[in-house]
Amino acid sequence: MNMVGIRFKSFGNTYYFINDGLDLKENTYVVVDTENGEQYAKVVELDVKNTKKLDVNKMKKVLRIATDKDVKQFEGNVKKAKEALEYARKEAKELGLDMRLLDASYTLDRKQLTFNFTADDRVDFRDLVKSLAASFKTRIELHQIGVRDKSKLVGGLGQCGRPLCCGSFLTGMETISINMAKNQGLALNPTKINGLCGRLLCCLAYEDDVYTCHRKELPSMGQKIKTRDGEGKVVSLDVLNKKYSVDIDGEIKTYEVGECPKNAGKDKRA
Repeated sequence: MNMVGIRFKSFGNTYYFINDGLDLKENTYVVVDTENGEQYAKVVELDVKNTKKLDVNKMKKVLRIATDKDVKQFEGNVKKAKEALEYARKEAKELGLDMRLLDASYTLDRKQLTFNFTADDRVDFRDLVKSLAASFKTRIELHQIGVRDKSKLVGGLGQCGRPLCCGSFLTGMETISINMAKNQGLALNPTKINGLCGRLLCCLAYEDDVYTCHRKELPSMGQKIKTRDGEGKVVSLDVLNKKYSVDIDGEIKTYEVGECPKNAGKDKRA
């Protein structure tokens, strides 16, 4: 069974579909069958091995390589979706709904119009759905998304001065924990370790495996250890350089430990 990976958005998640005999190449635009209708997408992986044990019996198919007509339809849908978004924002305001509509998108066949929004609390948007369905004569879906997904959609510049990772090259959301910041010896100051979304920085994960590997070889702060120069107390750690300093009878000595695997800490921006 020949599977391919496709994306509906440039830096969105990868989804897997059955390729039934089409001559596909990477970066080819195709039309796929989904539960919501036909969708326009780009091929990003070829001849995918089923290592994730996906249920191929439930998998949808790539219908065709996108034609000029499909491309024209997609471009027209993008324009129409922007108009629909402005209309929806106006309707939501008139209905007094406390929600922020972020984007809108049509399926290629316009059988469904989907809106993404954020809100602080639960929103009863049934009247808005009725109004939108009556205006656009298609199925309406409203999805409430989290702050991380909002940042991915809206974009912006991070503390480093570069475009947000989530909106420029990351294709999925990793689990980021406060332990990653602790592991790297960072000050637990929200203004330093949180991104524009208010959540922990995605880049905390980039070097975490290197820090974890190095720390396994290094002693702990305050630990009493024996060295070639005598017994002393660990007073500082240089985790990345795999060095530690020991106070031996008032004299500070620095020592170095072994190496970590070469593939540890591969920067995802490379």
